[in-house]
Amino acid sequence: MTEKLKRLKWKNFLNCVVVAAFTLVFGVLSLTGSLNGSSIILIERIAISILLAVSLSVVVGFLGELSLGHAGFMCIGAYLGGKAAALLDPVLGTGVLSLLISLLVGGVCAAVCGLIIGLPALRLRGDYLAIVTLAFGEIVRSLFMNSSDESFGGALGLETPRFDKQSLFIYAFLLVLLCLVVIQNLLRSKHGRAITAIRDNEIAARATGINVTYYKLLVFSVSAFFAGLAGVLYSFSNFTVQSGKFGYNYSIEILVMVVLGGMGSINGSMISAALITFLDVNLQTLLTGDMAVLKNFLYALILIGLVLYNNAPALKGFREKYRLRAVMERIRERKPDPSKERDDEAKWDRVPTKIDMDEVLSVSPLKSQGDETSEPGEEERP
Repeated sequence: MTEKLKRLKWKNFLNCVVVAAFTLVFGVLSLTGSLNGSSIILIERIAISILLAVSLSVVVGFLGELSLGHAGFMCIGAYLGGKAAALLDPVLGTGVLSLLISLLVGGVCAAVCGLIIGLPALRLRGDYLAIVTLAFGEIVRSLFMNSSDESFGGALGLETPRFDKQSLFIYAFLLVLLCLVVIQNLLRSKHGRAITAIRDNEIAARATGINVTYYKLLVFSVSAFFAGLAGVLYSFSNFTVQSGKFGYNYSIEILVMVVLGGMGSINGSMISAALITFLDVNLQTLLTGDMAVLKNFLYALILIGLVLYNNAPALKGFREKYRLRAVMERIRERKPDPSKERDDEAKWDRVPTKIDMDEVLSVSPLKSQGDETSEPGEEERP
């Protein structure tokens, strides 16, 4: 056990340590009443966005497939998990057990749908797969919107019990930790290498014996499972789940989080999800009334600025110089302290040599290159 701990690279799980520390600090602040309601709602939304962005990053960034139906998987988890919570509310209330059962129902149902939508992915790529996943999301949203009032609430939405807002975000970030551990261990294993090989060249991966069918279905199922968990958390953070929330625009927003964070970067997806959610919530708060129409405009300008910063060739040197890893490396560099430097204590007249200085000076000069015909030991002629 100790040898495994020594071989474990803790830097690979630094993001888990940061999330755990964040959860611990803000959990203590929330339980002591130091956080207001708006801050708690913001933290809940950040946790949900991180779950969505990291789970979609596996499909888009590591498998290399373009999916626009991630909001559909979240919709399945929100409605089915919320329905399970509503049925369990008279018996178990809104406790931890009800939350766990609802998470299991919503996540498993979304994973099954991910398995189903993964079947067309075996033959489709690029724009064609994007169209199929987009259609899947719209079909799911339409089914719940046109359902009866007794089943899923219809157009008015499904009424769900609200979990304790003082502690819901703690469970949300625990699920974020679970997502990070599962996905990062998957990607750093032989299965992760097979997934990235499919992304780089599917024909070559298939020729080397990689089961492309198995890994595509695996990735779609895992991604949909965590999107379903995010949907269940969304249902527990609101009193009503409406299908209009899970439209095409929300799938694009999740995809933007992944693209801005960097394709194939888990940490980048987390930072981008937190930043975009923070901007979205604050713009909704600042722009009210007639100014609310400017929210999407300012939001689009901010996204355009971020895209230009991440991709503009003229800013490449600035990005490399001030990126986080480069800054940390410069901080870790040890600069010499002038107060601790000492002069060389050696003295040239005390340096021992094998040949006396007088003997060195008495040696005759070397012959020029033109005297190549002279024999060794031959005396010089005047």
